[in-house]
Amino acid sequence: MTTEREGDQLLVERVQAGDRQAFDLLVAKYQRRLMRLVSRLVHDPAEAEDVVQETFIKAFRALRHFRGESAFYTWLYRIGINTAKNYLVTQGRRAPTSTEADTERAEAFDDADSLRDINTPESVLASKQIAYTVNAAMEALPLELRTAIVLREIEGLSYEEISEVMACPIGTVRSRIFRAREVIAEKLKPLLDFPADKRR
Repeated sequence: MTTEREGDQLLVERVQAGDRQAFDLLVAKYQRRLMRLVSRLVHDPAEAEDVVQETFIKAFRALRHFRGESAFYTWLYRIGINTAKNYLVTQGRRAPTSTEADTERAEAFDDADSLRDINTPESVLASKQIAYTVNAAMEALPLELRTAIVLREIEGLSYEEISEVMACPIGTVRSRIFRAREVIAEKLKPLLDFPADKRR
């Protein structure tokens, strides 16, 4: 039984050996996941589709240099994120930059469960409003924070994988995710009615 990473590596090797159909299999496997990621960064669906297509073209051209040091999808996500960033810059929509938060506070942040555990009886009725608030809060985040939280919470990547995808140290990843969660939790506070002392 091969792991996903090993399976991808076999397809990559087939592409490197000249099998274009193997690349079609990789596209079929990752197109929806990549679209979901890119759509969080580039909001217009048609533009996001263009970015995804460009990502796969870039990946295909660069694949001969892929040596398998990282998983194929982390390599592909990195290309996708960079392509999306470049697209936003060329459209004159420069992504807002952010300063780094205190990494120690990020390491100690353990309130993330409250973001996930929103199915209490009182909040079920407000679930649509909660989803809207979370999405609005995520959209308002600077690009680095939004990318990190999407990779973690929506794509389910580990801190190590996000560090690879975003080409930054794990401490930076942790602080970005911490800050993103903090902003989202702050926006959710009125809806979920967190007591102030519980949040400290």
